[in-house]
Amino acid sequence: MNLYDIKGPADIRQLSLSQLNALAKDIREFLVDSIAKTGGHLSSNLGVVELTIALHYVFDSPHDKLIFDVGHQSYVHKLLTGRLHQFHTLRQYKGLSGFQKRKESIHDVWEAGHSSTSLSAALGMAIARDLRKESHCVVPIIGDGALSSGMAMEALNQIGSEKRNMVIIFNDNNMSISKNVGALDTTFTKLRASKPYNSLKHDLSDVLSQSKAGNNLLQGMRSFKNTVKESVVDTSIFGDFNLDYIGPVNGHDLKLLIKVLRIAKKHKGPIVVHVITKKGKGYSFAEEDASGAWHGVSHFDPSTGKVLTQMPPQHASWSEIFSESLIQLAKQDQRIVALTPAMVSGAKLTRFFNQFPQRSFDCGIAEEHAATLAASLALSGMRPFLSVYSSFLQRSYDQIQQDVARMDLPVVFGIDRCGLVGEDGETHHGVFDIAMLRSIPNLILSQPKDAIEAQQLLITAFTQNHPFAIRYPRGHAPFHLEPKVAPLTIGTWTKEQCGQAPIATIITYGSDVDKVIAKARVNAISLQVINARFFKPLDEAMLLTIAQDKLPIIIYETDMLAGGLSSAILEFYNDHKLNIPLTRIGLGDHFIEHGSLPQLRKAEHIDINTLFQTIMELHNAT
Repeated sequence: MNLYDIKGPADIRQLSLSQLNALAKDIREFLVDSIAKTGGHLSSNLGVVELTIALHYVFDSPHDKLIFDVGHQSYVHKLLTGRLHQFHTLRQYKGLSGFQKRKESIHDVWEAGHSSTSLSAALGMAIARDLRKESHCVVPIIGDGALSSGMAMEALNQIGSEKRNMVIIFNDNNMSISKNVGALDTTFTKLRASKPYNSLKHDLSDVLSQSKAGNNLLQGMRSFKNTVKESVVDTSIFGDFNLDYIGPVNGHDLKLLIKVLRIAKKHKGPIVVHVITKKGKGYSFAEEDASGAWHGVSHFDPSTGKVLTQMPPQHASWSEIFSESLIQLAKQDQRIVALTPAMVSGAKLTRFFNQFPQRSFDCGIAEEHAATLAASLALSGMRPFLSVYSSFLQRSYDQIQQDVARMDLPVVFGIDRCGLVGEDGETHHGVFDIAMLRSIPNLILSQPKDAIEAQQLLITAFTQNHPFAIRYPRGHAPFHLEPKVAPLTIGTWTKEQCGQAPIATIITYGSDVDKVIAKARVNAISLQVINARFFKPLDEAMLLTIAQDKLPIIIYETDMLAGGLSSAILEFYNDHKLNIPLTRIGLGDHFIEHGSLPQLRKAEHIDINTLFQTIMELHNAT
């Protein structure tokens, strides 16, 4: 039986150990070849091949509940649960999601895309199971990076108190996306160096079955907690949470994994199985990667590891534009420090961290902590730049509002991956931050249309004394470092007229400004195009001038309409008793699925062709 014969988890339980190992090899080869075409999370999935096989071999999904934290490492799970023949659609529009998705399969019992939710979800399922007098297993699989999150710690605290049956798989590869940081990682390092389970002279079950007490332990390990601790390893932090522990276990030894998981399955109460895996296992380019570059990949050549999607010459990613600009400013201002919650490589801050190691802080997967740390640094006379993905920024709303804005502290937020991000889908689209931040007092919110304006906004942010957020999308733009840029006047927009007699006013922002102008000129359509580079404060003088022009006004935004730029403009005109008809183009009240940006824009009717069709319809109606 090979990979293509696997229709569901029951099939793998019919295989011998040698067949299971052959299956693992087949899966790795399949993943590399398939992800090379679709893109996706490669290293994390290569690292959990044997672990996922063993989980489905020992546990009975979907009766038993397997919950993959984040879900980006659930590709093997998808292959073993009947989705192999759909796998070529991974992360494609209307295809398989890159995360667990309940509508895809009954084996996907939880959905996520952000870190550290699996333990809370598992506890909820365990409580519901017990209240309903059911008996299935609940098995969260969480990595060492996610386990250091505050939310995971909160869940562990209650799990240890509730003492409900649960098998927690601690998948330890010493990485999240980048190298892990913090005191907890030091603790995990000590655990990794502890006497491993498979170095004992006898298998634990063999030893315990030789005595009555041992047999009791196999049926209920909790009563022999100390024996497990002394025989296997010091439980360290897990013991402090009142959790039993087995490990560390070689996560690529199927025979051992199956034995240990069977023991854990019989355990009464919560138990942690500490599994050591290697991220990128079996593919040399990913195995040797310490930067996180192979965590998530685009199209590449499997034989050479060469990325096939090349950036145009003289372009840089928006993350690089801000990172390089920040380095230039930091050379001149010793107060500037950079922070990021576990996204050094993703945020392109590696050069900053290398150049200014004393002024660089990776906070781990802890967005709330990062925001409050930035607030304290600002309060103490530093000028912090906090780089965080838009979809992760949501987790720190309370800290932004209470600790930064309420005290009116000059923290600069670099909101990376704003807007639609494409194939990562619902959990990662950064379309909510405008509405989330616009209502917070003292905070300034902006977005540049190009790299020059990005540099202008960044220096503006560091030469004023309020919370200042700059959002920028995934993707790239033409870029060169300007030797000297001047700050902008906060709250000002710019206006460009295409043609002699404009037939409409278009208010938009970001890179769409120049795209609208370019298309208007190519099609010889006269327009007045407004670059609304500040969402807060609005350019009120410009809005009053536009109102007097008596032209149709279209607000073209590629984020949520609710609470977005058009909402702010409608509020302004209403408050000034101006009856100005507006046409709004933006995202409606629903979550956006995954797919390429052109596909999503067209499907959501926010593509530039829809805009120009709307322009002509309004013009022809007048």
